Amino acid sequence: WYDFYIFGSLSAIISLSFFPKDDPTAAFLSTLAAFGAGFIARPFGGVIFGRLGDRIGRKYTFLLTLLLMGGSTFAIAFIPSYSQIGLVAPAILLLLRIIQGLALGGEYGGAATYVAEYAPDAHRGKYTSYIQTTATLGFFVSIIVVLVCQNIIGAEDFKEWGWRIPFALSGILVVVSYFIRRNMHESPLFSKLKAEGRLSKNPLKEAFASKENRRLMLIAMFGAIVGQGVVWHTGQFYAQIFINKILQVDFVTTNLVIAASLVVGTPLFVVFGSLSDRVGRKVIMLGGMALAAIFYYPLFAWMSDIVGKEGTMVDGAVQLTNWGKIELAFICCLLVTFAAMAYGPIAAFLVELFPTKIRYTSLSIPYHFANGVFGGCAPFVATWLGAATHSNFAGIFYPITLAAITVIVGIIYLPETKGRPIMD
Repeated sequence: WYDFYIFGSLSAIISLSFFPKDDPTAAFLSTLAAFGAGFIARPFGGVIFGRLGDRIGRKYTFLLTLLLMGGSTFAIAFIPSYSQIGLVAPAILLLLRIIQGLALGGEYGGAATYVAEYAPDAHRGKYTSYIQTTATLGFFVSIIVVLVCQNIIGAEDFKEWGWRIPFALSGILVVVSYFIRRNMHESPLFSKLKAEGRLSKNPLKEAFASKENRRLMLIAMFGAIVGQGVVWHTGQFYAQIFINKILQVDFVTTNLVIAASLVVGTPLFVVFGSLSDRVGRKVIMLGGMALAAIFYYPLFAWMSDIVGKEGTMVDGAVQLTNWGKIELAFICCLLVTFAAMAYGPIAAFLVELFPTKIRYTSLSIPYHFANGVFGGCAPFVATWLGAATHSNFAGIFYPITLAAITVIVGIIYLPETKGRPIMD
């Protein structure tokens, strides 16, 4: 997740390295579009690596996705700038971003499946919720690495060349992770299926051949994952863009506010995942989405009011009072709380929804299509809507609408899966 989200954390800076500098808004939107391309590639990765995971095993698919993700991130550090090679620079950036998306498309489904198939039945929500914390932790680590590097190098040098260092540091994570994963054992449920000769010969075909499985994938997509995706990405990424680019709060303050909210909010993923083992997955997930749909507009309007009252423009960026920073961090904590409710139980829910022999494939396709396309593109769509309408708040209606639709569909069609056995 660090690999995937370091791109987002640095989008405002790298936009000027890979696109013409004469139109900063267009350059930023182009960078967000490249960022979104990684999300659009995710469902294709789910198809490719989901099939491999159901056919040859969770462990070996893990190793391949790791090397693709880490290698792509490391390579971004060495792409020449637009001023050096012209349009070839953004083309290479886009290609590497797509490879990242393909890798992540195989990664998440494997992680959710692997952990859930090891977890005790009564604590599946708790154990799988630790997977959910890693997305937020990866985003948090990316912010901290960026701030530390900028502080050491200096703001101007960081914008010029220092932004490459966080991408290059990914190489260390790849090496460490590789040695950890190489020594992992295969999932016990997959091993049991393999020993009994019950592995799927064509997981993709089986996932779509069954009318009931197709129905479950659609319900999962539009009754849970679409809303979860926009709530997660809005509460963290679009909040960052809104504060920095729209309200014009300085870069360091923006990232410190977001980082503080992630520190407070990350344990809540485990809290809500554990709570779902007792009260059910559905009520918590839909509750988080409903709260987001209701409170997004007033919370983002409140952020704007805070900056207006507690901010002073200095050298082209807004400097906030300490009280203003605390208020913004409090609001961002609420946004992360909504995300934790929607996201914490969802891995357990998805694993419990699908049969073992096609679980990796059946889980990965709807998750990465809904989360990747609808959720991952939320920062780009929201920013574009704001720019197109010249309104600070137009963008926020995109996640509000999708979260509300998901809640309605979920109330009607979403089954409760808590307590279901996952071996069939």
